[in-house]
Amino acid sequence: MLNSRIEGQGKPLLILHGFLGMSDNWKSFGPLYAAEGFQVHLIDLRNHGKSFHSDEFNYMVLSNDVLEYCQQKNLAKVSLIGHSMGGKVAMLFATTHPELVDKLIVADIGPKYYAPHHDDILAGLNAIDFTTKPDRTQVEEILYPFIPDFGTRQFLMKNLYWVEPGQLAFRFNLAVFNAKIESIGEALPEANHFDKPTLFIRGGNSRYILDTDLPEIKKQFPNFKLATINNVGHWLHAENPKLFFEETAKFLK
Repeated sequence: MLNSRIEGQGKPLLILHGFLGMSDNWKSFGPLYAAEGFQVHLIDLRNHGKSFHSDEFNYMVLSNDVLEYCQQKNLAKVSLIGHSMGGKVAMLFATTHPELVDKLIVADIGPKYYAPHHDDILAGLNAIDFTTKPDRTQVEEILYPFIPDFGTRQFLMKNLYWVEPGQLAFRFNLAVFNAKIESIGEALPEANHFDKPTLFIRGGNSRYILDTDLPEIKKQFPNFKLATINNVGHWLHAENPKLFFEETAKFLK
């Protein structure tokens, strides 16, 4: 079963992180939503965080993992927040199992196809040879030429952990991501739709959800609202957590 961190009592709220992320990226939000009357489930998707590794990696198996998680935890009528890749998982889950979903929040991703665009990140991650036993400073030095953005490097380095004294590794399954990177950009099947309340929330500086995408979003999510957080990019929840929480909590209530 997927690894998770659970906080609070009340309506189940599942939070699904993005590609190369993990539940820990959302830990500051757990107590906030819990205080609003939710039982918050911060989930590590397969091949991420502390969840299991598998050679199978596509949106259908990720969605099925969430279904199994709900069944094993006896969760019905959940609300979902998914960011980026996690948003695609949340969309697929909601459109496949609408009877289990109350409300859906999709953060900075649309249902359309996205061409692969993680080449520099994967090149940087693959440049690290953990057999040489680098420390955290050396790992960052290796990543820097490929990923000059400080925030992105820090986001990736949160995945570092000590396997044993002197031996670092990444928690995510890099080998599978190298082989299955095309899966990350796959579109939601056109026939899928979800008629219940849905919030798409985007970063004003991000290009993931364009105004020209809205008619297609409406076809699959006819009961959707759009919110934009200005002056932030793709990691909108990290760049302006206060406004992200306010917008999402208002929608959930």
